Amino acid sequence: MTNTLDSPAVQKVLDRLFAGAERDDAAPSPWVGGRSYESATTQERADALADIYMPISAAGGQLLYSLVRAARPATVVEFGTSYAISTIYLAAALVDNGIGEVLTTELSTTKIAAAQSNLEEAGVAAPVTILAGDALTTLADIPGPIGLLLLDGWKDLCLPVLRLLEDRLAPGALVVADDIKSPSMSDYLTYVRNPANGYVTTEFPVEDGMEISCRA
Repeated sequence: MTNTLDSPAVQKVLDRLFAGAERDDAAPSPWVGGRSYESATTQERADALADIYMPISAAGGQLLYSLVRAARPATVVEFGTSYAISTIYLAAALVDNGIGEVLTTELSTTKIAAAQSNLEEAGVAAPVTILAGDALTTLADIPGPIGLLLLDGWKDLCLPVLRLLEDRLAPGALVVADDIKSPSMSDYLTYVRNPANGYVTTEFPVEDGMEISCRA
């Protein structure tokens, strides 16, 4: 079975990006001078964190690859491209499936340019379209059905993005949310863990936690 993740081009890019993400851990906080994440607009957040990788974990990426290979979705939507680490895993799975596209959204122009370059260097850019702008706008009119949704952007917007796209989720669609240990994810978790809202859901123990929900 072909596994594009094992290709030298993909491994080279992922190794470089994960190394950069590790350096971020030692960097000073961008929230200085009276600013705070909570009070910043989405554009201010994007500008302040334009140089920060904000990746999923390598184990989380492997999980995403496996889920896409198994589910074979025709349309994958990603909220939060950043430097395209997670996008590479998604795109590699679609390349190996031989079917499907990734629609991913990013507000930072710096990150959009870097993400496109990283995808091209890894050789998995073909199935990916990066939508530039606020996700609540860029995702408003995308067509369904959506087979897999990855929520890895601003944590307080994960639930609004899910609700925005909910009527376009295919029956049995997978919804994957990263960094669920963040306090800002509490409303999201309350929502998807309530059976009345139509999800079968479970927490997956990767770094910072992932919630995997099936649209039942």
